[in-house]
Amino acid sequence: MSITDLDVAKHILKQVKTEVGTLFFFNHIAVVEFDESAHVDLISAQDTIHNLMSYFGQSRPFGLIANRINSYSISLLDVQEIKPVLQNMIAYGVVSHDHASKMGAEIENGFCESQQIHFKDIHECLNSVYSRVRERLMLSLN
Repeated sequence: MSITDLDVAKHILKQVKTEVGTLFFFNHIAVVEFDESAHVDLISAQDTIHNLMSYFGQSRPFGLIANRINSYSISLLDVQEIKPVLQNMIAYGVVSHDHASKMGAEIENGFCESQQIHFKDIHECLNSVYSRVRERLMLSLN
């Protein structure tokens, strides 16, 4: 189910269509819904990365959630390449809605250094990612 179909949609501050999907911006979180059959790598995601950097800047901590409502492929080797570009992305989550996207999320999780990133429920993912961002914000205030 798209983020726009949920009760949290009223909190979306900005929506941007990119070459590979749609970004939904909240205060400290962005949700990306990649298009059906998109292939996501460093080249195809340049517009997405640019929009994330424009919205959050280079120092404001944020979280990113991939809401896998469509089937798409991701270049796993590029996952590690994105981290240095988005240094202030401190939390990441993937929401899967079927068995195939669950398997993809579990593979992606193996390439991430942080906590478990796979979630079955968008609300659970939003809460988890937001709490990690909030924790970082609290640390930076002290």
